[in-house]
Amino acid sequence: MEKIIEFILSNKFYAPIIYVVVAIIVYNVLVKINNNIGKLGKRKSDKKKGTVIRLINSVIKYILVIIVLLMILELYGVNTTSILASLGIVSLVIGLAFQDTMKNMLSGILIILDDRYNVGDTVKINDFTGEVINLGLQTTKIRDYQGFVFTINNSNIESVINYTENDTNLYLDIPISYDEDIDKVEKVLKKLSSKIEKIENVKGPLSLLGVDSFGDSSIIYKISIPTKPYKHFGVKREVLKLLKITFDKEGIVVPYNQMDVHIKEK
Repeated sequence: MEKIIEFILSNKFYAPIIYVVVAIIVYNVLVKINNNIGKLGKRKSDKKKGTVIRLINSVIKYILVIIVLLMILELYGVNTTSILASLGIVSLVIGLAFQDTMKNMLSGILIILDDRYNVGDTVKINDFTGEVINLGLQTTKIRDYQGFVFTINNSNIESVINYTENDTNLYLDIPISYDEDIDKVEKVLKKLSSKIEKIENVKGPLSLLGVDSFGDSSIIYKISIPTKPYKHFGVKREVLKLLKITFDKEGIVVPYNQMDVHIKEK
C-alpha cells in the first residue's frame, strides 16, 4: 500500500496525465487554426481542400502522440536518444528515396490551400492552356480544346494564369467602310445591345469604344462585351453572326479585299 501511495504521489503517475491533457489541448487549438485557415479561400466547400485539411489534422495528431510517448518513456528511464537516432536514420533514408514525391505532395497541398485553381477551371500552366480535369497531391492534369491531356508534376509548376477567376472582356474590331456614317453605325450598335445581352454567357451590355484605327480599306470600330470567364470564343461567333445579319438589313457595308482587272485591247 505504501508503494502504491508513493507511486501515486510521484511524478511518474501524474506527469503522463498532464502530458496527455496538454497534448489534447494543443491538438484542439492547432486543428481549429488549421480549419480556419482552410476556410479562407473562395471555394469553402471544395472536397479536395477538405481532404488536405483532414490530412494535416492527422499529421498533427500523430506528431503529438509520438512526442507524448517519447516524453513518457524518458520519464520512466528509457533512453529515447537511441530511439530518435534510429528514427532519424530511417527518416533520412525514406526522405532521400521519396524526395520528389514529397515535393510534389507539398506543392499539391499548397496549390489547394492557396486556391490557385480547381477542377473545371481554365488555366495556363507554364506554356499549356486548357481545362483542369484532375487535381491531385502529386500531379495536375489539363485538357486543351483539341482533347490533348497534359500531365505535370505539381513541383514543376512555375507559373499559373487562372482565366476562371474573373469575368472576361471580349474586344471586337469591326471594319466599316469609309463611306459609312459613323453616327448611324453607333445607333445600330446601341440597338443591338439588348439582343447581345441575351446571348448565352454574356454578362452585360456592350460598350462602344469608338474608332480605333484607319485601315487600308476600312475604319476599325472597337466594341467590348463582358462575358463569363473564358466563354468569349463562343460569344464572339454569335455576335459576329448577329452583326452580319443586322448590317445587311441596315445597308451598312463591311469592306473586303477586292481586285480590279483591266483588260487592254490591241
